Amino acid sequence: MHLVDPYISLYKKIAYTFAEPANLTKALTHRSANKKHNERLEFLGDAILGMIIAKALYQRFPLQPEGKLTRMRSNLVKGDTLAALAREFALGDLLLLGPGELKSGGFRRDSILADALEAIIGAIYLEAGLDVCEPIVLQWFSDRLNELDPQAVSKDDKTRLQEFLQAKKLPLPLYEVTEITGQSHEQIFYVECSVAGLKQATVGKGNSRRKAEQKAARIAFEKLSNAE
Repeated sequence: MHLVDPYISLYKKIAYTFAEPANLTKALTHRSANKKHNERLEFLGDAILGMIIAKALYQRFPLQPEGKLTRMRSNLVKGDTLAALAREFALGDLLLLGPGELKSGGFRRDSILADALEAIIGAIYLEAGLDVCEPIVLQWFSDRLNELDPQAVSKDDKTRLQEFLQAKKLPLPLYEVTEITGQSHEQIFYVECSVAGLKQATVGKGNSRRKAEQKAARIAFEKLSNAE
């Protein structure tokens, strides 16, 4: 009797079939559910995604300066975009979450969905290498790449949060690095974002201080927006 792979539908959506389904399971496992969770894969996938998108933009827009390329890359790899793509793949239905996250609707949360998508990229890279991973990721982002307008790039998460607070006449957010883990070549930064209107600071993590700040700002913006 052959067991049915629960990920068959997802394989079709992401255009990749895992040789070892356990690799995908780990990519979909939130830290609240198991000690063997997806944070390291997300760290790796974040770096790979940034490189793939940076290369694509460099080749596609040869006349654009570094600043425009940076903003376009940020627009494509920001949490909102990744979460939207994760929803297109219906990742929320497959996430493995702890009881607390399940109860609070973690399968709908942008930050958790975005992290899972990055973890899947990391898992594909480890299993199949960059030559396989790169065209798959570019296929996922093909429509968004084609629609990019260098003159109309949306704002990053820190800017959105700042403008939201300014519109409410609230103090600007405070960012603080609370922890740096890992060896020098694979450091993970943890940043707290303290915002008026939220009882607790939000925490972002990334392989640079900037990315950690952006993630903390994204989570804060989500919570403030949902509270309205």
